[in-house]
Amino acid sequence: MARRFQLDFSVFNITPFGLVGVTLSIYLSFRNNAAYDRWWEARKLWGALVFEMRNLARATTSLIPDQTEQRALLMEALAFCHFLRGQLRKIDSMKDARAFIDAEADKAAAFSNPADEMVRRMGRRANAQRRAGDVDSIGFRILDERLASIAAIQAGCERIAGTPLPFAYTLLVHRTAYIVCLLLPIGLISTTGWATPLFTALIAYTFFGLDALSEELEDPFGTEANDLALDGLCRVCEISVFEALGETPPKMIPAEKFYFS
Repeated sequence: MARRFQLDFSVFNITPFGLVGVTLSIYLSFRNNAAYDRWWEARKLWGALVFEMRNLARATTSLIPDQTEQRALLMEALAFCHFLRGQLRKIDSMKDARAFIDAEADKAAAFSNPADEMVRRMGRRANAQRRAGDVDSIGFRILDERLASIAAIQAGCERIAGTPLPFAYTLLVHRTAYIVCLLLPIGLISTTGWATPLFTALIAYTFFGLDALSEELEDPFGTEANDLALDGLCRVCEISVFEALGETPPKMIPAEKFYFS
């Protein structure tokens, strides 16, 4: 005997999906807030680096009498900025660092942490000035405090770059979003009819758009459109240093579609 199976979609409604949607919204909200906190903290760290570079340039030109030593120390500071940018983005920044310290960039690159080596070199250079009597103990302490602040900023950036959000959150959001969007037409069809695909696409776009945005913000040191403009921030440091030395500074990097990297 033949049997006929008929599935009546009118018995389904949006209520269960509303409950699951609230849960998914909580997951997305947590992940987006965590990702934005990482992005904003990274921006504050690089803002602090610009501040410390200006402080270092001011202290160096005020406390170290030899202009050659002034320039050498501040060129090492600019090389530090580019080495740090390269380490955070996992790219080769040797060419940029070599523009300021020439062949010394190759020696620094031999270390596991070239940016940290540049901080040590600046510390040794400042200490050499103290031993030579060109900088007193108070002046050396001022310079050393600036270097300590720069090292703290580097450590903060490395902490963000080396500690991604737990993968379990990403996996849970992805799976929940896919399940909700696949089953959503069943709950919508009784009320939206032929417009069900349109509303499903709109809701899916919102969920997956927020998910994609949080993935981009999670790594603030990358090269995507919403990542930090580290190239532009390094150029700001260069301008500050060269102006402190009384030299012609380079021009600011022009924005390409509001993008400075």
